[in-house]
Amino acid sequence: MRKLVVFLILLVVALAILDRVAVAGAQREIARQIEAKYDLSSTPTVHIEGIPFLTQAVAGNYQEITIATGPLTREGITISKIDATLFGVSAPLADLIQDASKADLRAERVAGTIVISRKTLEERAPRGVKIEGGGDDKLRVSGKITVLGRDIPITADLKIDAVKGGIRLIPANVEIAGGISVPNVERLVGFTVPVKNLPLNLKVTKVRSVSEGLAVEGSATNVPLH
Repeated sequence: MRKLVVFLILLVVALAILDRVAVAGAQREIARQIEAKYDLSSTPTVHIEGIPFLTQAVAGNYQEITIATGPLTREGITISKIDATLFGVSAPLADLIQDASKADLRAERVAGTIVISRKTLEERAPRGVKIEGGGDDKLRVSGKITVLGRDIPITADLKIDAVKGGIRLIPANVEIAGGISVPNVERLVGFTVPVKNLPLNLKVTKVRSVSEGLAVEGSATNVPLH
């Protein structure tokens, strides 16, 4: 009886070790495939949720996988990071081990958030305008705009609007020092940040202001991963 108990304990330990080794290998391979597919500047961090892993691997379907990337550039815009969750990922373990380049790895659905830094926003903003904090749906800006050769102090709110191919920052509550009248001042303060061709085929669904800059939420369906 004692020998049987010891055997069972050793078997459980061995299976647990095998499970962790297998999940580590699968995570590395999925990360490598995503890096190559979406031309990332560094290998993303991949974590397969759920224990035990082997039961998911045998089925070839993973309910939830989280990934995180470092900085990357798209359309001239530097993105600080992307955090995403992949749901319903089809990735048979045998295919990953034998020839991952031929495996049809894909996710039924992806939800993610990209962060555009305040520094990147200031690089796109009109000259002399500094980006400050704000509420969830707006940013606050201040600085000087040049009108007819004069530098005029100005402050304004920038309402955030997701538009096709980017994010439009629309001036509101514009205040000009000295009560000077400036025609079409909104045109001099507002600007657009292009956001397209995102990794994982993410399409923008919502944008909000955060301390780091802008958090852009996106989603996609039937997303290839290699």
